[in-house]
Amino acid sequence: MRAPLSAVCVYAGSNPGRDPAFADAARDLGSLLAGRGIEVVYGGGRVGLMGILADAALAAGGQVTGVIPHALVDKEISHEGVSELVVVETMHERKLAMADRSQAFIALPGGVGTLEELFEALTWTQLGLHDKPVGLIDVNGFFGRLLGFLDDAVDSGFVRPVHRQILQTSDDAAVLLDQIAAWEPTPTHKWMEFDDK
Repeated sequence: MRAPLSAVCVYAGSNPGRDPAFADAARDLGSLLAGRGIEVVYGGGRVGLMGILADAALAAGGQVTGVIPHALVDKEISHEGVSELVVVETMHERKLAMADRSQAFIALPGGVGTLEELFEALTWTQLGLHDKPVGLIDVNGFFGRLLGFLDDAVDSGFVRPVHRQILQTSDDAAVLLDQIAAWEPTPTHKWMEFDDK
């Protein structure tokens, strides 16, 4: 039985996106995590969905930890109002610090940086480097083609079905949070033969 979630790492765009639903989803997730007493760990910016998420969690009385490398303090305009702002030297240190402080990972819509972070967390779970659940909030089908690609990767023999199931998905933050809280790892090795089912 997994311990109750106390901190969740959230990956999110440093831009707000064109659809107002993206900002609504970030706001809802921040408020929900704070309301459940779960610390938000995120990339430390005050712009885009990152800032909306942090502001919503703070407004709801939540604990928010931002982790940002020196090189991005000005570019992503570090959020000086968070509960704790950790400034590190490199992107690798940033991702490791965020992972170490969290028990699960959730991705909101974002660009290539968000996707890179999501897939690294997913890969680490797949390889057994950690046993932390990974999820995404599929706002208005934003991640639909990405999820289709993962299904194709299963059909093509590059991803085991059990590893495909690591990535929990919902368009509702509360549902997703319940899914990742209940998730349990399935020990199996990554590599497979072509006849593996």
